Amino acid sequence: MRPFIPTLMMLCALIALPLQAQTPTEIVERSDKSMRGESSYSELTMRIIRPDWTRTMSMKSWTKGQDLSLVLVTAPAKDKGSASLKRQREMWNWLPNIERIVKIAPSMLGQSWMGSDFTNDDLINQSSIVVDYAHEMVGQEAFDGEPTWVIDAIAKPDAPVVWSKVRLWISKQSYLQRKAEFFDEFDEKVNTMQTFDIKELGGRQVATRMEMIPADKVGQKTEIITHQAQFNFAIEDNFFSQTQMKALRD
Repeated sequence: MRPFIPTLMMLCALIALPLQAQTPTEIVERSDKSMRGESSYSELTMRIIRPDWTRTMSMKSWTKGQDLSLVLVTAPAKDKGSASLKRQREMWNWLPNIERIVKIAPSMLGQSWMGSDFTNDDLINQSSIVVDYAHEMVGQEAFDGEPTWVIDAIAKPDAPVVWSKVRLWISKQSYLQRKAEFFDEFDEKVNTMQTFDIKELGGRQVATRMEMIPADKVGQKTEIITHQAQFNFAIEDNFFSQTQMKALRD
């Protein structure tokens, strides 16, 4: 029996076969993992910028998976020790000045966090762009000189989320979210998030500067600068507790 030898035509046909295309949901899932990892720790500066004043805060943040998050304010002195905790779909704020834990009701998730342009939902990752939204490919565009997929995330019926739609620009190279537009239930754009200054931190690519810009407030925005980051380390679920939230110190 003669051995099978592929012809040149057959080889060309095999080479021409396209790689299995990623679905929009697969792209969003990979993007979520690329930014968050199995666990993460970061040190951040938040700058709340207004036409006639600027306020700066320092923070530390921990996450584990999609369900556990903790943010601690480390400066300025008047806000130091304030913390926000998320476990699954519940969220609490610790206010050390009055020594009180306040549970955040679902109706408050869209409210400003610490007077910034980020909502409680935005900062603490209360809602999941992977689980609570369906995903549709809109197109492909360049952002900040980088090719991206443009994907609409449409809130599923009865999903407990703030935004009815989020339009995402996801890097084809790093899978980082480079831009996102947030829409309310009337399909009106409320905020735009943009990310810049991609650097390697903790062994992976990180967008170290993020801007949140409200659509209807000229001269107003909030920046978050990431100074340090670590990923995929061991951390117990019980770290993300009300007891720990009150006990954390700078």
